[in-house]
Amino acid sequence: MRVTQQMLFNRYVGNINKSLTSLIDLNTQSQTQKKVNRPSDDPTGMTRILSHRDTLSSIAQYKENIATAKGWLSSQDEAFLQASTLLTRAKELATQAATGTVDGDNREQISYELRSVFEQMIGLANTEFEGKSIFAGHKVDGDAYEQIMWLTTNDDRFATTDFTVQGSSDNTVLVQFYDRSGATALGGDMNLSDADLRARYSTDGGETWTSGAALTPDGSGGYVLDMASSGTNVVFHSDATVKVNDPTDEGAADGTWLWVRPTARYIGDDKDMPPLVDSFGPGTTLVDASASGSFLNKNVTIRIDNGSEVAMNEDIEYSYSLDGGINWVTGNVAQADTTSNAAVLSVANGGILTLASNGSNKLQPGAQFVVRPRSADINLDISANEQITINNVGKSIFGGIYTDPDAVLAADGSIVTLSSENSSRAFMSNGAPKMAVTIQGQDEETKNIFEVLGNLVAFAETNNQTGIQQCLANLEKAQGQLMNNEADVGGRENRLTIGGSILDGLKLNEDTLLSSIEDADVSELMTELAQQQIVYEAVLRSTSTIMQLNLSKFI
Repeated sequence: MRVTQQMLFNRYVGNINKSLTSLIDLNTQSQTQKKVNRPSDDPTGMTRILSHRDTLSSIAQYKENIATAKGWLSSQDEAFLQASTLLTRAKELATQAATGTVDGDNREQISYELRSVFEQMIGLANTEFEGKSIFAGHKVDGDAYEQIMWLTTNDDRFATTDFTVQGSSDNTVLVQFYDRSGATALGGDMNLSDADLRARYSTDGGETWTSGAALTPDGSGGYVLDMASSGTNVVFHSDATVKVNDPTDEGAADGTWLWVRPTARYIGDDKDMPPLVDSFGPGTTLVDASASGSFLNKNVTIRIDNGSEVAMNEDIEYSYSLDGGINWVTGNVAQADTTSNAAVLSVANGGILTLASNGSNKLQPGAQFVVRPRSADINLDISANEQITINNVGKSIFGGIYTDPDAVLAADGSIVTLSSENSSRAFMSNGAPKMAVTIQGQDEETKNIFEVLGNLVAFAETNNQTGIQQCLANLEKAQGQLMNNEADVGGRENRLTIGGSILDGLKLNEDTLLSSIEDADVSELMTELAQQQIVYEAVLRSTSTIMQLNLSKFI
């Protein structure tokens, strides 16, 4: 076999490049301290590395969510502590004002601080974190509450009368009704529509009165009590019966009294109402659709899949989508129920869509119904299968007055809504808010912080010792309601602490697994690098000795 110079040259160059490549690879590993720097270094290992890195990235996002959640919940916790301090101070002041050893002047002095406590409570209910309101549900860009005027009465019958308070006043306006003719005895009944019914009002706690205020028709079946000098008026939206007072004695307590006083209106959102349902497609205008159950705060689209028209008491084939119609869960069948003229369709997460006749009991192929759950919770993922709510609905904590924006029309055309257990009843008619009067003593009212404080301010400003004593008892229940919510927030904060510890453990485990695949053994790497350096230098030296490629060797 003939060995040529070309063959020797190619062989030597190949050996040099191979040694140099190995040396460069080892040098790269020594710089990065990793033995896998590209997929070709270890294809299987790189797949595992990318998987571990993805897990670590998720863990980092969960930890960031936990940090954000801690900020929101810590702000709520601090707001609750300060609110509890205010309620404690309100109880101290109410205790002083409820005793028989203080007079009207003393109660007026106490009322100044009580009104300040009330206004401070509104400020706490509007607490923000990073510019976001934490007690307004999803409406984080605005305040949760605004201060308005409201009304309390001592007359249980009159308490069911719908009304609207307009204007504002820095003081409680005390109102009494009387018969200007004197024909009706003290405590006797008169209607708002009676021509001789008049009202008198006081803005200084009953020291001085403005008399002769008439109730004038508003043109829609209601009556307006205009108290111009007080800065307020009250619109009663229907005729009602009141008990008259003595026309010459304002201190007689047998008639109907009104306290027009401060409260707070909740202007955030809530999750009290059932999910809303929108209908699309043929025949859906003749179908009444309602939803109930849990939809996990996701819009769900339900589609009728029968090949032809189907009655509601027959087998109904349907599909549903949790992602706006991109993917569908097919093959669902609502079994026929011949005893009912309504259909019940179940979807994932425990949600139920009920279809009933609104002119037709037939469902057309392709008809679709979109369920939109009502939600006020802001949830953050703190692990792969766990979420935490970082905000609160203010009216469930502080109470106040609230009208549901998605109330349902009643048979008479009015919109009637019951708010949560800790808020006053609210009514709407023809788009105009009409609030039902607060009835002292009802359980939902005694937990309502703003209603209790508003009444306390009113009774202190009008020297009403009995009313103050009742508010003092209600303050205990209101503070208990606040403490229950504080305990809930504290529980969520503990969940975050435990969740953070779990994530720390998962991160350590992922780092260990990633290091075992990716990281180089430094001592072994340095040894290999030194050896490869010797090999490369030896190849260069031996090649330079053997390959003497100058012309003098061939002459």
